[in-house]
Amino acid sequence: MVGVAALGFLIALEFAARRHGLPGPITNQVREVVFAPKSGGLLYAAMALTMVVLTWRQRFIAAGAAIGIDIAFLLVRWAVDAETTGGHPFGNGALWVILGCAVIAVTRRTGRERVLLLKGVGLGLLLMAGRKTGDTWLLITSKTRPAVLDQYVATADHALGDPSWLVGRVVTATGPIGFNFLDTVYGQLAVAAVVVALYQLRGVAVERRFPGHHLVRTFLVIGLVGPAFYMIFPVVGPIFAYGTGTEYWAPISLWAPDLPASGHWAVADLWPQTPPPVSTPHPMPFDGITPRNCMPSLHTAWAVAIFIHSRKGPRVLRYAGTFWLIATLAATLGFGYHYGVDLISGVVFTLTIEAALRSYDRGWDRSGIRLVAYGATVFAALLVSYRFLPLTMAEHPWVSGPLLMLAMTSVVYGYVRTTAAWEPRAAPAPRLEPQPEPI
Repeated sequence: MVGVAALGFLIALEFAARRHGLPGPITNQVREVVFAPKSGGLLYAAMALTMVVLTWRQRFIAAGAAIGIDIAFLLVRWAVDAETTGGHPFGNGALWVILGCAVIAVTRRTGRERVLLLKGVGLGLLLMAGRKTGDTWLLITSKTRPAVLDQYVATADHALGDPSWLVGRVVTATGPIGFNFLDTVYGQLAVAAVVVALYQLRGVAVERRFPGHHLVRTFLVIGLVGPAFYMIFPVVGPIFAYGTGTEYWAPISLWAPDLPASGHWAVADLWPQTPPPVSTPHPMPFDGITPRNCMPSLHTAWAVAIFIHSRKGPRVLRYAGTFWLIATLAATLGFGYHYGVDLISGVVFTLTIEAALRSYDRGWDRSGIRLVAYGATVFAALLVSYRFLPLTMAEHPWVSGPLLMLAMTSVVYGYVRTTAAWEPRAAPAPRLEPQPEPI
């Protein structure tokens, strides 16, 4: 049922993209069987997820086959002088190995072994489909939402002290080294999630079953549900609405995106030096290319999910989860891609989804229903306040700012307290009864 629902959703999104003259997620994924993939690292991360169901011998064979296929593709492209513009020169081999595992599962496996291998293949394909689906969603938002609500969000952000402008100046001061370091962390978020997921799924090959709840599920649900709010609350971000767009970072970026100039659509060239003045906000038109992907911040949501799921790992994994969360927050604000209120809504959004998934796994009870309902209510209240009360929030920052932080903190506290009660308690150590001394 899950597979059929996912396939139906992908087909519907394919048709929606075609209506706007764009290739859909299925088309983009099929192209990567032969053409240079957009993200080779993501394809190898997906292959790593698939390999959790394989033995170590099978993993070495699969990895060797993927590398060999990539070398063959590289030689062919070199021989025919084929360009890899906009893509990576590697990654096709990983996709071929995943598809090969699917063929082996259908033709050479039976019973539980077939189901387990198909689950591994499905996990890898879902990660790739999630990326392609997200890319298609972003294109659709730019085509279907000609007006954006950045003035509302920027006005509400005065309550937090305009953090994007502050962090933007800090990142600018770090120069090419600081920017490109954060850009690498920001762009490889899915790979970081796979590292945590591989730790959680490390016992699948031995136990021959998947755990009830793991990071990949949360990651995919965030990517599936989140873009719906992009359609409801379209926002392009401060670097676009109040700056020169990607042109600002182009001189120092190693991987500058090839996008048309958007500065003439901005309110003014203010980011990151001058915070916008407080005034009555209005919807503003914007181009048909820039994604409306700010509210909520899904990069923040995914980084929070990685942080949560890394808490039960070894010390190095916990440190890595903390680092990725801090670096992602710095990048989302410092690059001018998000406002501060986007991050607050992203945190609440993630904790609500995580609570819902955990409640579903353990069986819904009063505590789970209460936590999910509270998180959803706070999230809805945040969006409503950003849309209808931004001027009031900006005029009373010493009241509205702490209230925003308190709302987010209350959801964090509720999640920690509720989920801690769900954890199995260790049995107390047996106490030795005193024995009578021999006479």
